[in-house]
Parts: sequence; structure tokens; C-alpha cells
Amino acid sequence: MAERTNPITPAGFAALRERYEQLFAIDRPAVVEIVHWAAGNGDRSENGDYIYGRQKLRAIDWELGQLSKKMKVAQILDPSKQEDRSRIFFGACVTIADVDDVERTITILGDDEADASNGRIGWNAPLSRALRGARVGDVKTVNLPTGPKEWEVLRIDYPLGE
Repeated sequence: MAERTNPITPAGFAALRERYEQLFAIDRPAVVEIVHWAAGNGDRSENGDYIYGRQKLRAIDWELGQLSKKMKVAQILDPSKQEDRSRIFFGACVTIADVDDVERTITILGDDEADASNGRIGWNAPLSRALRGARVGDVKTVNLPTGPKEWEVLRIDYPLGE
């Protein structure tokens, strides 16, 4: 089975790395210190600091593993370097309208950068998949849980390079 890539912007990758470094260099050592201290207090079976600390340590180790896997398969793409700005690709900021002329502006980013409430949708979201490669004026159908919905592409923008 082919390894799945994780397209992500440079800023999104930096955020993943920052979170990893925070957990690894600051949070984990602090919890290890608490667990070590609590273990020295005697009976561990009823020691809340010890039990909670071990659970917290497992959660941190799990998140570190997840972040490590995501960073390993990350494909860093800079949307400002997109050459074909007439079509929708990774990093595009797109204005679309439905059949009732309700407009919506979205930015297509990596799945780890998604925040639908702020118009940032993941590369593998149904709407993103439907819009990939579209041009201004194209009408695309998105299959939603409530049924198919059509969207017309009104505008495509990409961030400007430095």
C-alpha cells in the first residue's frame, strides 16, 4: 500500500513542529518529574498524582507519535509559488456560490490546518475534492450527507510570494 502524503503549507508544518517541540521539550519532562516525585511517595495504587501523571504521559507520548507520523509524510507546498493560478489547487482561496446565490469563501489547505468555521477546509474534504482543478465559471457537484449540492466557482486567488 502506498504511503499517504500530507500536503501542508510551510506555516502549517511550522505549527506541527512547534507543537511537537512543546510536548517533547517542555510538557513531557514536566510530567515525568511529577510522576517521579509521586512514585517516591509510597503506595502508587491510591496515589492520584502518580495515576494521573502516568495517564498524562501516555497521552503525550501518543500525540508525539501522531505528530511524528504526520511530519514524516508531510509534503510542504507553498501556495504562493503556484504557477497555474487559473485553476483550483492546494492553497487556493476560492469564492463559490450555490444555486441560491449564497456566496462562501474558502481556503483549501492541509487536513491538519483545517478549520471549517473560519473557511479553512482540508485538502481531502468532499468540497475540496470536488473543486480540484476547477476554473472560474465551472459548476461542481459535491456529494454531502444531505444529498448532492452544486457550487459555481466565482473567483480563485492565491497568496502572493514574498
